[in-house]
Amino acid sequence: MELLGISLDIYCINNLTNCFCHLDRVDFGFSLIGKIFKLGFQPDIITLNSLNNGLCSEDRFDEAVELYDEMIAKGYQPDVYTYTVIVNGLCKIGKTNVAFGILKRLVEEGCEPDVVSYSVIIDSLCKDRLVTEALELFLQMKSEGILPSVVTYNSLIHGRWEEASMQLNEILEANIAPNLIMFNILVDGLCKEGRVAKAHGIVKWMIQRGIKPDVATYSSLMNGCCLLNKMDQARKIFDMMLSKGCTPDVVTYSIMIDCYCMRKRIAEAMRLLDEMHHKGLIPNHVTYNSLIHGLCKAKSPQAAYKFFKDLCASGHSPDVVTYSILIDGFCKHQCLEVALSLFHEMQKNSLKPDITVYSALIDGMFEAGKLKDAKELFSRLSIEGLQPNVYIYTIMINGLCKEGLLDEAFKVFRKMEENGCLPNICSYNVIIQGYLRHNDLSMATQLIDEMVGKGFFADATTTELVINLVMNKPDDPLVQKLLSCSKQSKM
Repeated sequence: MELLGISLDIYCINNLTNCFCHLDRVDFGFSLIGKIFKLGFQPDIITLNSLNNGLCSEDRFDEAVELYDEMIAKGYQPDVYTYTVIVNGLCKIGKTNVAFGILKRLVEEGCEPDVVSYSVIIDSLCKDRLVTEALELFLQMKSEGILPSVVTYNSLIHGRWEEASMQLNEILEANIAPNLIMFNILVDGLCKEGRVAKAHGIVKWMIQRGIKPDVATYSSLMNGCCLLNKMDQARKIFDMMLSKGCTPDVVTYSIMIDCYCMRKRIAEAMRLLDEMHHKGLIPNHVTYNSLIHGLCKAKSPQAAYKFFKDLCASGHSPDVVTYSILIDGFCKHQCLEVALSLFHEMQKNSLKPDITVYSALIDGMFEAGKLKDAKELFSRLSIEGLQPNVYIYTIMINGLCKEGLLDEAFKVFRKMEENGCLPNICSYNVIIQGYLRHNDLSMATQLIDEMVGKGFFADATTTELVINLVMNKPDDPLVQKLLSCSKQSKM
């Protein structure tokens, strides 16, 4: 154009900037800023919106926020598109509250947000499990006369699917056509809650509306059946999807393999693995970890370890979960040395052990009578930047009680609450059983009273220990008190 003597104007440069940004070359877009000044123009809000959108498209959200702040500082008046782009960027980097504040500013400045602006924040709130806040914003949007889109409803259904039936009716009344994504969210949510029959009803309804189930729909149904221990029904769905010409993917096969492994049907799981290879599907970590876990349960950790070594030899890189499964398996089979060698191996491979790995090892050390090692490993958690959870605290309390170190166990029990980790029913029962086994009836009574006050109850082992005490010391007032507390906790 310039060679032909055609003068460029700001509209032409803005179009070129927008094209560069859509082609993921925002750097070329920024290079045109100099051209704009050279020609005597000023970048306008359209120029800056394109650049902001380009930065967000390249996941450079922090830079997008910086550009937005610079725009405000230089007196540019953002429009609804500017706000929507920056709100989306803030949500992507986890700054939903800041995005929410910008939305409020948008309203205060008289720039009406649109359905996209609201939907971005509603989606982010739902992903952060702040569903109540998302619903409040949804109602605010509707009260301002902005009609929700199918994207808005998808986010809400994903966030709080138990209200999905009501929302689905609302969608239909608004003449919005539910899409496959929305139906899949519904089916998946119902299946995860064990309501597989209801999910099947949704699938029938979607078929009636001309929406064909895809691999995600069938996979969700299969997963729901597996959770209900309906292996045969899961297999029927798997065969049905094949008959419908829907090709299973890695997720589908992984669900079935995990289902077989959980029921110790390793031969069928292995057959499915072979089938995956024949179809050119590459198993992922979930697939292999299910098989390793299944081998640990059905055969032995040695069998799982052999499978693991074969995988490594073929080029598969294990993850933290793989090592965690094996370490736990060897610890449970009193093979602490092998578990520790795996622990050191994963560190050597630059894999950071998580709290699950430490829990398995500490439990294994107590079982092997290595009290000092267990305490030292527990003390290393803070050094490794790990926060102990209720499970690992309970392992420590149980191990110390078995060693007769009740004072230490009680200190750990109280320390967990001080550190913001509230004891659960298992924690209480473990420490109460420790005091009962060592005939400290006063502390056992005090802790049972405390447990009952928190709405927990005595488990079968605690109750049995109390009954044995009653049989041996029927007239002891503390024993009678224990019995009374134990009965109260079962009510």
